[in-house]
Amino acid sequence: MVDTIAIIESDRIERMSMLNADTSFLLLEEGRKTEALDVFTYAGGGAVNTSVALSRLGFDTSILVKLGRDTRADFLLTRLTDEGVSTRWVIRDADAPTGASVIVSSHDRNAAVFTFRGANTLLSSGDLTASAFAVDLVYISSLSNRSADCFPTIVEKAKANGALVAVNAGVRQLSVRSGTFLESLKKIDILAINRREAEALVPGLVAQFGEGGPTPPLEAGEQPPPLLARGLLGGGYEMSLPAFFKALHSLGTTYVMLTDGLGGAFVSENDTLIYCPAADTTVASTTGAGDAMASTFAAFIALRQPIDVALRAATINASCVVAYIDTQTGLMRREALDARVNANSRLRIRKWRMQPSRIANENTAVKG
Repeated sequence: MVDTIAIIESDRIERMSMLNADTSFLLLEEGRKTEALDVFTYAGGGAVNTSVALSRLGFDTSILVKLGRDTRADFLLTRLTDEGVSTRWVIRDADAPTGASVIVSSHDRNAAVFTFRGANTLLSSGDLTASAFAVDLVYISSLSNRSADCFPTIVEKAKANGALVAVNAGVRQLSVRSGTFLESLKKIDILAINRREAEALVPGLVAQFGEGGPTPPLEAGEQPPPLLARGLLGGGYEMSLPAFFKALHSLGTTYVMLTDGLGGAFVSENDTLIYCPAADTTVASTTGAGDAMASTFAAFIALRQPIDVALRAATINASCVVAYIDTQTGLMRREALDARVNANSRLRIRKWRMQPSRIANENTAVKG
């Protein structure tokens, strides 16, 4: 995607929040030419954000995407080359334009995004060059429309080559194709989703595993992370986080990372559930935070780092991304990120041991 970002003064935008709901809206005056502080153009999109993140972390990275034959594509290809990302697997479509988005952002209002997906939606099985999957890590970003139909084939090709398979699926893919997605979990090593995406999976999981589920026992006076206390709500169904993670593991995936914005992030592996709070930072825009979290976590797992270190690194890298209005300026290089992980003891990891009927709680701090 090519992102056009308009920075608007906060007092020129109104926010309306819905009572008894998590939804809010940004309002601009109808028919008025609103003055912007500035307008920028950046490279964006989940696949591009991820490839830049992995390249900066020291990986030999290639990208497989579909672009048009237009100036947007030329801009993206130049950007990728500058970041050291190989574009040898890029497909150019003579008929469909390259995807683009317009982002309205301000310093204390979360961004509103207008998205045109363009050639992004047109991947076909013939575009999936076999040699592109002969790698150590295959990271699959969000897919939609025709491209999402290729998802099982992509996973199959990656796993057939012995790659570690990481997936950051979007809510459109999970809502429309949840059955196909859940069937593919047995070949997915790392699943990274946010709360909204997780809730799109709840109805399908409830159909197989039932509603509700265990909640962790808390020590006297202990305050659980908000999402752990609340659980997941989707399609009129409820699931506790332990039940949600257990269901996904039973379908085959090894690691599940679930992010909740300022509410922090969880990672589950087998019988272990860990939590990391969000890092303190001045937020310019939250766009791209999920890509930074998921790609960094996958990178550190590929490097055989412990899951608590991987989660901490992902949290720190995402906190650097949200300090900028675009999705890539804040992405850290490996040496700098390692130094921040080792030096930052304020991100205190909480850990629980998951059991069939209960979770035993233990608190710990990761050091270095």
